[in-house]
Amino acid sequence: MNAFGSQAMSSPLARVLMRRPGKSLLEANASEWHYGPTFDGERAIAQYANFAALVEKSGAVIQWMEDAGDGLADSMFTHDPSLMTDQGAIILRMGKRLRVPEGKMHEDAYKDAGIPILGRIKAPGTVEGGDCVWVDSKTLAIGRGVRSNQAGIEQMQEILKPLGVTVLCFDLPLWQGEEACLHLMSVISPLADDLALVHAPLMPAAFYLLLKERGIRMIVAPAEEFATSNGLNLNVLPTSPKHVIMVDGFPLTKAAMEAEGCVVETFEADALCIACEGGPTCLTRPVLRAA
Repeated sequence: MNAFGSQAMSSPLARVLMRRPGKSLLEANASEWHYGPTFDGERAIAQYANFAALVEKSGAVIQWMEDAGDGLADSMFTHDPSLMTDQGAIILRMGKRLRVPEGKMHEDAYKDAGIPILGRIKAPGTVEGGDCVWVDSKTLAIGRGVRSNQAGIEQMQEILKPLGVTVLCFDLPLWQGEEACLHLMSVISPLADDLALVHAPLMPAAFYLLLKERGIRMIVAPAEEFATSNGLNLNVLPTSPKHVIMVDGFPLTKAAMEAEGCVVETFEADALCIACEGGPTCLTRPVLRAA
């Protein structure tokens, strides 16, 4: 098996980069990190352990990074500081100022694993992994908003051009303000090559039409659960096509996916995902998705 390679969103997850939360999360200033009222560090760590067990149950190998107390509370959300391609990793530059040091952490982890670095996003550019969606293996969509900017997107276009990848840019709404997190993946979770879970009202219209043109069917997540979850009902992790992990407590969203043939596993995450504005997808950086 190859050690790395991922230009897909839902093919079988074989290897994943994760960071176990610890001291940094326990000591986090909730206001500084923009965590919500249900945040509880000890409960969040316990909920994370339950999530990691589901990832391991899927058969994926976890490449662990540990929290040694560096103060980077958000670094458990490993989806954002890097992007994997079939030719190596791209080290991203975070739009959230507190998270900028995480790029080096990912670069070190990849070097330790013998994974080549394909490129790096440099200042003034910013791109976060949550804004990046592989529409297919040769088309990457990036949401331009408060976390990913034009300079970063242009750098991604140059890095990916030799791979024959087209990078498309779609503008995101401001939604809840500059401090809140609205990524492109806040409004879409691919479930299979031809199926996605979406929150249509916040989708860029051109992106919505592109998916329709590509024959991707869209399950519209119940708006009331999107509101009560602050968007986290939509953030589901495919471990293989139509096999997903989601936050517990959103039965209408779960039922909508099951009606389309999905197998859905859940875990309690009010202190972790709901409070910290990141779901199961955010907690993982796929390193290898099998063809």
